[in-house]
Amino acid sequence: MNISYNWLKKYLDFSLTPDELAAALTSIGLETGSVEEVESIRGGLRGIVIGKVLTCIEHPNSDHLHITTVDLGDGAETQIVCGAPNVAAGQTVVVATVGTTLYDGDKEFAIKKSKIRGVESFGMICAEDEIGVGSSHDGIIVITDDVKPGTPAAEYYGLSSDWLLEVDLTPNRIDAASHYGVARDLSAWMAAHTQASELRRPAVDAFELDNAEGGVSVRVENTQACPRYTGVTVRGVTVKESPKWLKDALSTIGLRPINNIVDITNYLLHGIGQPLHCFDVAKIAGGEIVVKNAREGEKFVTLDGVEHTLDSRDLMICNSEVPMCIAGVFGGLDSGVTETTTDVFLESAYFNPTSVRKTARRHGLNTDSSFRFERGVDPNNTLYVLRLAALMVKELAGGEICGPLTDVYPSVIEPSRVDLRFDYLNSLVGKEIPAETVVSILKSLEMSLLEVTDKEVKMEVPTYRVDVTRPCDVVEDVLRIYGYNNVEISDSVRSALSSQTFEDRDNALRNLISEQLCAEGFNEILNNSLTAESYYNELPGYPADHCVKLLNPLSNDLSVMRQTLLFGGLESLSHNINRKMADLRMFEFGNVYFFNPAAESTADRVLAPYSESSRLALWMTGALRPGNWARKEEEATVYDLKAVVANIFARLGINPAEIRLSAGTSGLYAAGLDIATRSGKVLGTLGILSKKIAASMDIKQQVVYCELDWHALVNLSIRKKVSYSPLARTMPVKRDLALLLDKSVSMEQVEATVRESERRLLKDVSLFDVYEGKNLPEGKKSYAIAITLQDDEKTLQDKQIEAVMNKVITNLTKKLGAELR
Repeated sequence: MNISYNWLKKYLDFSLTPDELAAALTSIGLETGSVEEVESIRGGLRGIVIGKVLTCIEHPNSDHLHITTVDLGDGAETQIVCGAPNVAAGQTVVVATVGTTLYDGDKEFAIKKSKIRGVESFGMICAEDEIGVGSSHDGIIVITDDVKPGTPAAEYYGLSSDWLLEVDLTPNRIDAASHYGVARDLSAWMAAHTQASELRRPAVDAFELDNAEGGVSVRVENTQACPRYTGVTVRGVTVKESPKWLKDALSTIGLRPINNIVDITNYLLHGIGQPLHCFDVAKIAGGEIVVKNAREGEKFVTLDGVEHTLDSRDLMICNSEVPMCIAGVFGGLDSGVTETTTDVFLESAYFNPTSVRKTARRHGLNTDSSFRFERGVDPNNTLYVLRLAALMVKELAGGEICGPLTDVYPSVIEPSRVDLRFDYLNSLVGKEIPAETVVSILKSLEMSLLEVTDKEVKMEVPTYRVDVTRPCDVVEDVLRIYGYNNVEISDSVRSALSSQTFEDRDNALRNLISEQLCAEGFNEILNNSLTAESYYNELPGYPADHCVKLLNPLSNDLSVMRQTLLFGGLESLSHNINRKMADLRMFEFGNVYFFNPAAESTADRVLAPYSESSRLALWMTGALRPGNWARKEEEATVYDLKAVVANIFARLGINPAEIRLSAGTSGLYAAGLDIATRSGKVLGTLGILSKKIAASMDIKQQVVYCELDWHALVNLSIRKKVSYSPLARTMPVKRDLALLLDKSVSMEQVEATVRESERRLLKDVSLFDVYEGKNLPEGKKSYAIAITLQDDEKTLQDKQIEAVMNKVITNLTKKLGAELR
């Protein structure tokens, strides 16, 4: 939000410099990002002075140039060559001296000593458009003779610079979204830290109806969406250009002046903080304003020429026939004030913040008015601003105020009541602030004090402070005026060591695994938790009706919470692949969200249908190792990803014997595995991503993907006790088996059977060859497995090895129907 230094002074006297003002505002929660000097005319007419033409003769080498001598008030005669047709001796003119910079739009040029057709020239006699005081270029500026030569042009034109402060408002501080609102906060700060200065709010005592009849009638049908509506009619106005002071005020904060009527509404919006709207009475069919909801599917064209399809929930300002304005958001194309307007109806209302926000989001509109209505303007300020607007219209556009003045306010919005205990404030602040100081600050903040005792203060909070409803809110208000920097920090620190929480261990393990993955060539990514609902249409395992949907999504691409990390990563892969970076390894830690339509929410369990879980996802695609003269390029395969996952388990202290891999059931993969514990606890999935899903992201190369339940892994890891065991003093023994098995038997079943056969001596089981084809019976396949045995204390004897192998072979035969080849 832009704040004008000079405009602010209209409401409050202060002697702070712009930089001091910025520091003061920042200290009270109105963070000021930048302070910039603003000039009504670019360059501030620096180097431009008033001069007196002493002589003027024709140029000997030109039929349109003149050679003049000009008195610039420095006691010398300055020679200037001028091409204006109206230049003459005796004129008082405006001169740009040597070294002056002039501006033409975005271009600029400097006045230099020059030679024109052989004659030296030491400046330029200026036209209006050349210095920015007008648009005429018919000839040079000629002013009255009573202006002394040498007078700065800035002084003659009454130029004064201003300072623009960029204030970053937090969403809860809509009360400060105006110059008067900022002045009100600054006044409270000054009362506490410098010298108190009284706020000045424009008076409206002069408001009265010039004519008791002739006004537009008002009917409010939806008082819930429009709790208060005020309006008044001004007839016989003249729509024209605004006076210079008004145009300068709006231009300083970046607004384009339009006409006197519209400029008044913008001036009061940014000056006092109440949005206004003006209608051409000639466009109000039936002479009646009706505040009601739109008809479903009704078309409406806004001021910017865009047609919108209205929703039955949209509140509209209508005449007796058609809508004229989207209430609190945007005016209509055919009802606004134009140069032909002679009668206007001024609207000052309070609209329900939720209603305005939903309508604005539905139509993708964001205006200065909707910004304020969405956050909550003061419902008890509408009538005051309406009267002030009518007085300004009468002053700047003429006309007469016609009655009746309408004020539809069926249910008065009362101030919030808050009781604040002083001991509560001091405990929250961490310092004892004297009660009289607290009371003084509350008064400066315009709190209405109902009762003050030694222990507490009872108050009513002004209705413009929609963010202050609890004692802690009042404490925050007191503290920001008192000064955060005035709360001393002790030299000593009181601390207590506590045991690690789950979050502490979780964060430590995240960092550990992140470092490991980065060391393996992975890059960490972070994607938005919001995603497109279209991703989940007809997606097995992740039905669209299980998505957590946003009530007011910013767009269709960000309409639901993600159920899986997959699609955010695929968007990142696609982005890089399309930019010639096809060899990628990525990982992401993130949360996923689910809605269970079958679960019922109750008053004490509102969030019962909703759940949230933490995930670790990995993506690999393209070359794992680039090719060169010595070896071929190696493409990343699902086996490489499986090895990465095994390393993660190992780093977390999870024994491979605890993990069970089975044929994948997820529809995400062309071929995949489900990862679970022996007890059946699901840990994640892994596999080659379906080509259909990859193609939907414009990815044509193979992608392997894994998604793990991170919290489940952390819970497994936490139960592990890290201990040291010395290296074995013996050598391992390896034995190979070639097994003939049914094709339906998986390696996971073989490994499980071997591990069940021997738990103490067995160190590893691995598959090193698979054969299917001729010379094998129909429906059979051959697995070649390697079994590693080791006793850490003594060398294994042949009898021990033979006993173990016989037991393994027996179990494989009985349980899996295996035959030795």
